[in-house]
Amino acid sequence: MVLSRGWSLFLVGVGVWTWVIWPRFALAIWDDPRAWSTGTIGVGSPTAFLWVHALLIAASLAIGTTVGVLGIRGSLAARRRRRRPAEDAPRVPR
Repeated sequence: MVLSRGWSLFLVGVGVWTWVIWPRFALAIWDDPRAWSTGTIGVGSPTAFLWVHALLIAASLAIGTTVGVLGIRGSLAARRRRRRPAEDAPRVPR
């Protein structure tokens, strides 16, 4: 599959956006009293509320990272195609 430059940049943007948004959400969950068994932030054992959100955040960061890496690889491949178009062209037998 070949990605256009536009789609590659979009995927990189999604990857960056993921790393901007989800850590902030993680801090909000950590500071939520429902995340702790005593209702006091950072005191007591973590509740299911914290664990479920931690798994959601971890999965989203993993997917976002993968999407961003695919975008970077697509962008680099597009750059290589622009530099050497003659090598990528189909060869016509003589």
